[in-house]
Amino acid sequence: MKATKKLLPLMLGAALAASLAFPALAAPLKIGMSFQELNNPYFVTMKQALEEAAASIGATVVITDARHDVAKQISDVEDLIQKKIDILLLNPTDTTGIEGAVKAAKAAGLVVAAVDANAKGPVDTFVGSKNYEAGVMACEYLGKALGGKGDVAILDGIPVVPILERVRGCKDALAKFPEIKIVTTQNGKQERDQALTVTENMIQANAGLKGIFSVNDGGAMGALAAIEATGKDIKLTSVDGAPEAIKAMQKPDSKFIATSAQYPRDQIRIAIGIALAKKWGAKVPAEIPVEVTLIDRENAKTFSW
Repeated sequence: MKATKKLLPLMLGAALAASLAFPALAAPLKIGMSFQELNNPYFVTMKQALEEAAASIGATVVITDARHDVAKQISDVEDLIQKKIDILLLNPTDTTGIEGAVKAAKAAGLVVAAVDANAKGPVDTFVGSKNYEAGVMACEYLGKALGGKGDVAILDGIPVVPILERVRGCKDALAKFPEIKIVTTQNGKQERDQALTVTENMIQANAGLKGIFSVNDGGAMGALAAIEATGKDIKLTSVDGAPEAIKAMQKPDSKFIATSAQYPRDQIRIAIGIALAKKWGAKVPAEIPVEVTLIDRENAKTFSW
């Protein structure tokens, strides 16, 4: 994460300097962001960082919530285009389904930056976590915690690239342990209530279950409730670094043993800086990966988004 953090002051400083150096922009810069959902602390944190960063450069912000509905997100992007935004920050709920909206935004002359999850179509840049590495980290930790053997389940989510990459990383990590078997992969839709029910069913159908990997902390909290209700020693790892998960990991004898933490504030700040650079004529990278950090009970005490 050190390299990323070194870039942040430079990017934001350059963005601020550039905004002051372009008096020709009579109206404030207008940034639109379409979120896949805002019923999640991770995206709420990202929204807060967006508002703070935009205020620091005198930009106005328009925010929409797709609620995991790609049809609504397409409509949201169309509305943002009509509102004459300059930059579209897009957090797609469906990587493929949003392609037409990306093309429409580019046809309208907007800079388009995908954040957290990439989108098909002519996006100018994508800023997101190293999701494959996140899956590897969490599942290597799980494999070692299980002593290299036992039945494991994967609590999956919606089919966007970050989730697919986390699962791929997890499977690759667990493949290094010959005596660990992935007995089931089921979709908890990254939601606590759904994940609770799915985990209850997984535990009931797999009496020897020893570990679970959840693709996000929201789902993991539902899984944790299901595990605790059984009283079984089933170890749980995840991805995100959400405050609730960090707190749960620190409880005595918690079955939630680790999460690969993302940095939502960093992602949005970098995306704004890169989008501004693109708007003002710079050649920008097509993709900027943001580091993740494994958080366990020991370093959870000092971690926060």
